[in-house]
Amino acid sequence: MSSETNYKFEPQDYGMVLNNVAGVAVNSQGNLYALVRGEVPVLIFNSDGQYVGGWGKGLIGGPHGIFIDSDDFVYCVDSKQNIVMKFSPDGQLLLTLGTAGESSDSGCIGGDFKTVTQGAGPFNKPTNAATSPSGDIFVSDGYGNARVHRFSADGTLIKSWGEPGYEPGQFHLPHGIAVDQNSLVYVADRENDRIQIFDIDGNLQAIWENLYRPTDICIKDGFVYVSEVGHRMYIDNVLFKPSSNPPWSQIRVFDLAGVEKTRIGGPEGWKAGNFFAAHSICVDQEGSIYVGEVIWPAHEISTPEDLHHALQKFRRL
Repeated sequence: MSSETNYKFEPQDYGMVLNNVAGVAVNSQGNLYALVRGEVPVLIFNSDGQYVGGWGKGLIGGPHGIFIDSDDFVYCVDSKQNIVMKFSPDGQLLLTLGTAGESSDSGCIGGDFKTVTQGAGPFNKPTNAATSPSGDIFVSDGYGNARVHRFSADGTLIKSWGEPGYEPGQFHLPHGIAVDQNSLVYVADRENDRIQIFDIDGNLQAIWENLYRPTDICIKDGFVYVSEVGHRMYIDNVLFKPSSNPPWSQIRVFDLAGVEKTRIGGPEGWKAGNFFAAHSICVDQEGSIYVGEVIWPAHEISTPEDLHHALQKFRRL
């Protein structure tokens, strides 16, 4: 394995307890934006883990995903209000996709992704967003829908694609999304255990099989970084806990051809350096990986009290 794909866990004290980091993204200055489920939903840290600011109080009701584009604009996905918001780096709201409080008619019952009967328009519990090199905005619409939506930079809907199911081009909870420099759109098709790759018009180009419930995707310098939640057992369709069997929640790194280069994580998810429920991933300019976890299900089951690593950093060697 080359040194380009070897990583070392780097403990960092962020100065606060973080239990639910739904999304992570890094700007051009190397600052980490963590989207958390708390009173102030966007927390900003420098590369040494020092808190440098935060914003978004009262604006983001259901934090689920965050993305920062090449101009440092910040996109936050609100799965509760069914909207995607574009902010300036300091938190000024610039654009809203969708209408707060309205959900599209996908047949979904009570936010249970297993009840989606048809693909619908934007949005029904969207999950993540990303932009293309040309500035188009792509949104994975997953918990209450089974679609990907493409918008122009000004927020005009261009196209939607996807239906519920298991066949190629169909989705069973599209949970994460990324766009590479060739404008290929990578979708983490979580409950189908795969990544599907499309062109910007929604034409299927490839499918990567044998993933383990992928949650998020980051593409950086010719590598594809994927967070996986692994095998879980459901409680009331929402709560989940680790299964007693592998694969565990982990991080995997692939090249652009889909060849796995390395993986991070082990069976003891409560230990630092492993993952209880890896939910989001990003990579900085130095190649360091940040992983956000949603560990609130830990309060529903018997887990160690010291499970406080919902934001972890891994430095490339």
